Amino acid sequence: MEALDLARWQFALTTIYHFFFVPLTLGLSILVAIMQTFWHNTDKPVYKRMARFWGKLFLINFALGVVTGIVLEFQFGMNWSEYSRFMGDIFGAPLAIEALLAFFLESTFLGVWIFGWDRLPRRIHTASIWAVAIGANISAFWILVANSFMQQPVGYTLNEAANRVEMTDFFALITNSNVLVQFPHVFTSGITTGAFFVLGISAWHLLRKRGDAEQLNFFKQSFGMAAVYGIIGIVLVIMVGHTQAQHMVETQPMKMAAAEGLFDSEDPAGLSLITVGDWEQRSEVFSIRIPGALSFLAYNKFDGEVKGIHDLQAEYEQEYGEGENYIPPVALTYWSFRAMVGAGFLMLGLAGLSLYFAARKQGNVAKWLLRVMPFAIGLPYIANTFGWIMTEVGRQPWIVFGLQRTEDAVSPNVTAGMVALTLVGFSVVYISLIVVDVYLLAKFAKQGPDSDDAEAVAEPATVTA
Repeated sequence: MEALDLARWQFALTTIYHFFFVPLTLGLSILVAIMQTFWHNTDKPVYKRMARFWGKLFLINFALGVVTGIVLEFQFGMNWSEYSRFMGDIFGAPLAIEALLAFFLESTFLGVWIFGWDRLPRRIHTASIWAVAIGANISAFWILVANSFMQQPVGYTLNEAANRVEMTDFFALITNSNVLVQFPHVFTSGITTGAFFVLGISAWHLLRKRGDAEQLNFFKQSFGMAAVYGIIGIVLVIMVGHTQAQHMVETQPMKMAAAEGLFDSEDPAGLSLITVGDWEQRSEVFSIRIPGALSFLAYNKFDGEVKGIHDLQAEYEQEYGEGENYIPPVALTYWSFRAMVGAGFLMLGLAGLSLYFAARKQGNVAKWLLRVMPFAIGLPYIANTFGWIMTEVGRQPWIVFGLQRTEDAVSPNVTAGMVALTLVGFSVVYISLIVVDVYLLAKFAKQGPDSDDAEAVAEPATVTA
């Protein structure tokens, strides 16, 4: 393999690994803040125990996620120096704001929240966990501002002499129409991830019926709250995803064509249920499609042309230069799209059933669903991971759409041996960290709300004269 191929593998590994932690941080921080707000408003100790227990699992996930994020940023300088030089004027501003504003807000108030239990006024302490949740999601927004420029460049001028892009309109950068559809999708994906995390662990405890009645009630209430949170999250994910798909048809039609295995333009266009293609020859071998459904996905009506790969390749050759291949890896883009959508609709069904059982009079959940939900914790991770793969792979061969190709972005002074060595090193570190992460999450999740929490939430003794 050449240095370019290894650098791409390394960045893919780092990005996917980092994104294991991000959605849970986004979604679980809000859910913990909601639980603590319930305690603040109702004064019921069970909500305080919920905030402490689920907050402890949030902290483990947050700490390991920060470590992987730092490594991700180092790679821009190590393996992608040409990209950094070309994009530095654009990329630097949102990343700096993310670090100086959002991450500091998140980290500072996280410390206040951790050490402020029973030391700060309840209102201020509750406000601190909301500051953490807001900071985490603002942080995601700035990261997506940077990524959206790679998907849809705006607010810039190309300095051809220096061969770099320079920012001309910061407001255009932060109101990029791509970020306006991408951020809500990531935000609601985080809600769904947090909900399924709580649903799965709560189901595990309810199935085994360990602990006293108070503990079972604790997990029953956690399950019910997460069911409501989850159905809101997954419905919004699907609705926002539909809007994002329409935006993709408008701005990156090649990505949609690859995601649908659509080689020739169609009007009306059918949505692929299954397509077997000769990916090398760029032709369809076998396909089952829902007539008009892809046109509906693109335009909210059952007719309208959706362009295929062949026509788009011809258009791109006219616009960006002949003799180049502008087609992304079709098979990977196609199956990533299906993995994301399939996991999403499976989550919709499970969240709906969870809400149905949680809303019944006794709130008892069917045993078969309790057995399924711990495994369903993995569904948001499948959807999140393959969603990112489709987003990034479907943009190829561009690293910055229409401006810089991926092969032109790699560092010119790194060798394949250098990248291979660091790839092995990162892989060892990541495997070690994921083992630690899973061990710690499993350990504390199985323990349930421990005795320290129970003592901490005990009602203060009444002082009498």
